Amino acid sequence: MKKIILILFAIIISSGAFAQLSWGLKVGAASNNFDLKSVQNGTNYTIQAAEEAAWGFHGGVFVRLSMLGIMIQPEMLFSMAENKMLVSDINGDVIKSQKFNKLDIPVMLGVKLGPVRVMGGPAASIKISSDSDLIDDADELYKTATIGYQAGLGVDILKKITLDVRYEGGLNKFGDSVTIGQDTFELDGRSSAIILSAGIMF
Repeated sequence: MKKIILILFAIIISSGAFAQLSWGLKVGAASNNFDLKSVQNGTNYTIQAAEEAAWGFHGGVFVRLSMLGIMIQPEMLFSMAENKMLVSDINGDVIKSQKFNKLDIPVMLGVKLGPVRVMGGPAASIKISSDSDLIDDADELYKTATIGYQAGLGVDILKKITLDVRYEGGLNKFGDSVTIGQDTFELDGRSSAIILSAGIMF
């Protein structure tokens, strides 16, 4: 067993000699979509996801380890996101917004096919704060942390400039229920996003 451990350790050390480590800064924008089952309170009002997407922004740091043709890229990003809901009642339709500040931590695994990077992996989101036009106590509605995934393509220009486009999907609900007035509704809402970003590597 000791010999096996020593051999594995030697392989890791020798592979590390061929690894390339870089880090960088990135910023970008995301088109956020909100998947929510329609919530209805008799004939008083109906709440559903708005058809129009809302835009959010992000910025942060990333580290990329390239070894044996495989890339591992963890990131830490501060994100400002927004979801929109369509509320319909006897007075008509109105768009309500829900805004989030969160810390996103995607960990991407990828390979390079010619000039293009193909990457995918899990992404955790930790809520910092939230605000809603729909309810007063929005912080109680949203879970502190959610898990999702990201997948997409990217290119590196002159080994300095990075450009990426990704799809992000949610694996769990962002909240369990919402209380409006005296009524409590079960939620089955998940968010998704198209993410565009640009960065610089050092």
